[in-house]
Amino acid sequence: MKEVDYIVVGLGIAGISFCEELENNHKSFIAFDNDKVTSTKVAAGVINPVVLKRFTPVWNAKLHVSSSILFYKQLSKKIDSKLFQETSMFRIFKSIAEQNNWMVASDKKELEEFLEPKIIPNNYPHINAPFGFGKVNSTGKIDTIALIEKYKKYLQLEKKYQNNTFDYSLLTFKNQQVIYNNVVSKKIVFCEGSSVNTNPFFPKVAQHSKAAILIPNKGEYLTIKSNDLKLDAMLKSSLFIIPLGNDFYKVGATYDRDDVSVQVTTQARDELVLKLKEIITCDFEVVDQVAGIRPTTRDRRPFLGSLTDNQQLFFFNGLGTRGITAAPSLAKVLFNFTENSIEIPKEINIRRIYKW
Repeated sequence: MKEVDYIVVGLGIAGISFCEELENNHKSFIAFDNDKVTSTKVAAGVINPVVLKRFTPVWNAKLHVSSSILFYKQLSKKIDSKLFQETSMFRIFKSIAEQNNWMVASDKKELEEFLEPKIIPNNYPHINAPFGFGKVNSTGKIDTIALIEKYKKYLQLEKKYQNNTFDYSLLTFKNQQVIYNNVVSKKIVFCEGSSVNTNPFFPKVAQHSKAAILIPNKGEYLTIKSNDLKLDAMLKSSLFIIPLGNDFYKVGATYDRDDVSVQVTTQARDELVLKLKEIITCDFEVVDQVAGIRPTTRDRRPFLGSLTDNQQLFFFNGLGTRGITAAPSLAKVLFNFTENSIEIPKEINIRRIYKW
């Protein structure tokens, strides 16, 4: 039997962040995951501190952004892979009114370090932006495919990873131990994203309202190639355009709460192409399309902690569309709870579902 401090189930950004927190605190663990498509792997991988539809700060923006940038820079060195790239982000203005709203927002204390207080002229010949751009500071992009693939290889070399589907029927709790197959652990943390809805230890609906606890939200992205676009910054309008290098760009995303499959759809492709043609004026070719399921919650706050008095079983979930930015600092919150009994703030404590 292999003895460890933790079993971690799932290696999306939540699982990776928590594994790193364990390593940084010299805790032993083994992670289980398969090669299923995850929301992290297909995500845009954008670090962005501002809700660009309304010019408001992302929840806990200062903490999450500073923590995440440092996290990805350190992890890049550790696994010898360039995961993080500082990249400018421009918000396309659609009117003079939006320009004015931007200037007002940039003067607010909670936004002044993130929003440039000036209008950036459009110097891209193939971008439709007659009212110019607003520039967001403290932004960057993560290579999410490299993040997952390289991190799994790192853990494999360290003998801390098993590539298989977790079988809940083999999990038992005995004498304050967590036992799974040939592994004995002190604690287990489920970081499964939307797949947690198949986890028998996780409730599907709230006790009082019978509303869904975790709401799957499907997002589809395109990869396009355009030799003429020559865009060197991330753009946000009705969708994101993210430069990938060598004239390739990621475009997205859609939001669908009805279709919970990871199959790509013609409808999403047509929607994204139509919106893209409103933004760029040059030719492009769609070369790939991917889909993933975001784990979202009704109050748009993550789920951290334990649902019962069993202080061996924990959840790290509900990161929604902001997982890349928020996961590293949230992992610290969860670790401080599991190891030091430091209470999780009510707004992100999973036990709040008992009031729903």
